[in-house]
Amino acid sequence: MKIAIGADWVGYEHKKVLIEFIRQLGHDVMDMGGPSSEMNDYPDYAELVGRAVVDHDVDQGILICGTGIGMSIAANKIQGVRAALCHDAFTTARSRAHTNANILVFGAQVISVPHAEELIKVWLTTDYLGGRHEPRLKKLCSLEERLQSSVLEQSSGNL
Repeated sequence: MKIAIGADWVGYEHKKVLIEFIRQLGHDVMDMGGPSSEMNDYPDYAELVGRAVVDHDVDQGILICGTGIGMSIAANKIQGVRAALCHDAFTTARSRAHTNANILVFGAQVISVPHAEELIKVWLTTDYLGGRHEPRLKKLCSLEERLQSSVLEQSSGNL
């Protein structure tokens, strides 16, 4: 599996360690930045990872910032992204099994590296169940498409 990972300056140290951990699990990792622990902006990395996921350059993504909140909000602005902010194994498994989330998000100030490793293992070994969850996932995608269409109609009316 190929996984894109991105972090802002607060999540940088976690990212460095987790890249090696994911590689040890046998996966390819695409490091999408940030480049250091010097201040930078989380939306930039949320966009890079989100676009890599929706463009199918990678199979899944992982994002890390201070709390995970900013990254999850930014990533979910991208059509086709289902970024899940997770804090424990239960919510991590459910995000994959029930909503087929394609980006795992957590906060470096909230989750330790060993705990992040646990969440990543759960994330990578949990499959989407489909079945009774499929109609709701289709509704999410339909909602996203309708909102995108509405935005495009509004912007073309302003020309």
